[in-house]
Amino acid sequence: MRSSGYRIGVALAILCLSGALDGIAAAEAPAKAGVPSVTVIGHGNARGILGTAVKDAEGHNMGRIVDVIVNRDGRVRAAIVDFGGFLGVGSRKIAVAWNALEFGDAVKPGGDLKLALTRDQLKAAPEYKEGKPVVVIGLSGALGPLDMSGTNGN
Repeated sequence: MRSSGYRIGVALAILCLSGALDGIAAAEAPAKAGVPSVTVIGHGNARGILGTAVKDAEGHNMGRIVDVIVNRDGRVRAAIVDFGGFLGVGSRKIAVAWNALEFGDAVKPGGDLKLALTRDQLKAAPEYKEGKPVVVIGLSGALGPLDMSGTNGN
């Protein structure tokens, strides 16, 4: 006489071969081989911002977005603005707090970003240098270190 464990094993084998357990296995397996999710963003609702012009409140050119800084969690912390100079000569890269940017018309073709900081505030900010601590100028104009850990709740 065969044990009940053997009978359960045979029953499971039959169910697996018949495909009856496919749904259970799929629910437990990670979605590695599954179909990726797809999001459609309507035309005019989003666009890339690298290279986008940054203007002050009066519409004067302040520079262009040349990079975006994220923390370990992937949260955007700052934009790097190539500020000042002419044709790259005499320009400086400044880290600007993400919330200092106003995106109003930025998604429109030819639209600009507005910066809620003045030219003098950017001139006073230290230059961003790759591989060095990032100092970000924020809305209040105060300078401070950027916590890249992602653990400060921001």
